[in-house]
Amino acid sequence: MSLPVAIQLYTLRDEMEKDVKGTLQKVKEFGYDGVEFAGLYGYSAAEMKALLEEIGLMPVSAHVALKDILADMENVIATYKEIGCEYIAIPYLPGDRRPEAGDFDSTIADIRKIGEECKKQGIILLYHNHDFEFAKLDDKYVLDVLYDSIPADLLQTEIDVCWVNVAGVDPAEYVLKYTGRSPVVHLKDFVMKSRQKPAKLYELIGIEDDEKTEEEDFSFMPVGYGVQDIPGIINAAEKAGAKWLVVEQDRPAKNNTPLESAKLSRDYLKTLGY
Repeated sequence: MSLPVAIQLYTLRDEMEKDVKGTLQKVKEFGYDGVEFAGLYGYSAAEMKALLEEIGLMPVSAHVALKDILADMENVIATYKEIGCEYIAIPYLPGDRRPEAGDFDSTIADIRKIGEECKKQGIILLYHNHDFEFAKLDDKYVLDVLYDSIPADLLQTEIDVCWVNVAGVDPAEYVLKYTGRSPVVHLKDFVMKSRQKPAKLYELIGIEDDEKTEEEDFSFMPVGYGVQDIPGIINAAEKAGAKWLVVEQDRPAKNNTPLESAKLSRDYLKTLGY
């Protein structure tokens, strides 16, 4: 049986802002099995759970900013548990939470604390990487330091294969490295001119920087339309024991809408039997 496929709804954030139900119906129509949240758009846990049941989509997981979880840990986790999510993922570390800020131990301690509360409530905490976690700290990748510092029963991986590749690391090999600890794998494709990372890369995902990155330098692509070896990555995900593949495209490629991009990714994965 092939792995089920979900979509990270950040991909469709503008559509979700305008029409939550209509967007989720489109997601189902495209053939996605589940969703990963990036906000609830004013819906209560009960309302969102009922809507997903009506449409026939599984609530897989949710991306929640570290500061937002810490501000109301018990209730935030309980909200997504009530919806039916099996996982919550920390999606990103701002600059003041990274090793270069000088107190990475406190970041690790806070993530561990969240993992403990997740375990208590019966939900699994994940960490979703970008490329900056592949800087070295004590001769190890920062991402490996994080996973080595917190046991697997409190923190598992959500490896974003785009950012692994951007960092110059083989995505399939890295997924296999965390066999047994990789329940959710983020499928993301891209093209990058001359493999040189643009200086303002994170502006492309709406997190940092105001200056416009030249589109031809780097572009997110529908899954199967970029440089990634998607069949190899999925094979690695299966060997590593993944339970879900999650499609994410931070911005549509030129001449595509977010919905068109989501459909292209799903249609491609169907050609592979997923």
